[in-house]
Amino acid sequence: MKEQQIINAYEIAKERYAKLGIDTDAVMETLQSVPMSMHCWQADDVTGFESQGSLTGGIQATGNYPGKARNIEELRADILKAASYVPGKHRLNLHEIYGEFGGQFVDRDQVEVKHFEGWMQWSKENDMKLDFNSTSFSHPKSGNLSLSNPDKAIRDFWIEHTKRCRAIAEEMGKRQGDPCIMNLWVHDGSKDITVNRMKYRALLKDSLDQIFAQKYDHMKDCIESKVFGIGLESYTVGSNDFYIGYGVQNQKLITLDTGHFHPTESVADKVSSLLLYVPELMLHVSRPVRWDSDHVTIMNDDTLDLCKEIVRCNALNRVHIGLDYFDASINRIGAYVIGMRATQKCLLQALLEPLNTLRDYEETDRGFQRLALLEECKSLPWEAVWDMFCLKNNVPVGEEYIAEVEKYEAEVTSKRN
Repeated sequence: MKEQQIINAYEIAKERYAKLGIDTDAVMETLQSVPMSMHCWQADDVTGFESQGSLTGGIQATGNYPGKARNIEELRADILKAASYVPGKHRLNLHEIYGEFGGQFVDRDQVEVKHFEGWMQWSKENDMKLDFNSTSFSHPKSGNLSLSNPDKAIRDFWIEHTKRCRAIAEEMGKRQGDPCIMNLWVHDGSKDITVNRMKYRALLKDSLDQIFAQKYDHMKDCIESKVFGIGLESYTVGSNDFYIGYGVQNQKLITLDTGHFHPTESVADKVSSLLLYVPELMLHVSRPVRWDSDHVTIMNDDTLDLCKEIVRCNALNRVHIGLDYFDASINRIGAYVIGMRATQKCLLQALLEPLNTLRDYEETDRGFQRLALLEECKSLPWEAVWDMFCLKNNVPVGEEYIAEVEKYEAEVTSKRN
């Protein structure tokens, strides 16, 4: 798209939004300041660098598209390439299994800061701050239960692992001068009927108490629930109710994964409720399709409603946006770009909403006017603002990134065996 066309379209959009009291230049400045946390596991189908075998813990990466990252150098190259097609400055979310282990086997209760020195240096060199996750799946001691396992030796193993992950996150936060957000999710559950639900949840609570006993200043803890995992359909120890209770009681961040709830639940509706009781929220934005929660994020009603609710709650400084999907059936770099740009498009539309007018209608019981304006907002020229935002950030405008991703595939990823 020609630069002058983009500018001309933007000037028309700017004038249209100004009539509704919206400053599009200010909106773009706000969007520029909102980082998203890229998830490293899209580039290699959640494989990591441990060589522990196939995925377990109710996780599946479906598809066998050629060209996935095979080592840490390829992974980093793919991440930077994907980020180069997304406007703004973003973060990288790492799982513990992505450490640099130097070809040696390092069990998860032995992981140390030194195994992430390379990532912290890479982070500094590329100005991409880090977030972190403990990893309880895909390990010989995972089974169906980790932090809630009645076997004390196994439970202690995972407690030690998670404690060490928090220490690594603390060091990451200290080095980058910005808190590292460490997410804790465990797959623990049962395939069939469970008659001792309280026992496993009591064990999980005790494990969490031990893990969080150490206080840190440069990292933030968040805890993530799930409805079920594949092979663990009947009972999830760390349910939404469990983690809301624990999070409120202990003032931890709650992670809302958009694929971890019942199909009829609105994740957007949870934002305003939780922010009254916990300090901050973490989002893992994905797209659920029936039983699979990890499809590539697109600009759909669910993501748009979620972004609107964040803005309506004036909570951009309290809600951290991360992505969490892994599609192995299409070009992986393309999947990154689609999901990240879609989330930003939703956030942009949320920021362009004429909230003051809408709230005035609502407070004066003018329901017709409120609904009418909400409908008209859907056809306002937000796309012209998005194109200008991309232009200002020197990234491909519109569908131009498709050819760029194809070029990288032809020159780089297609040559991987």
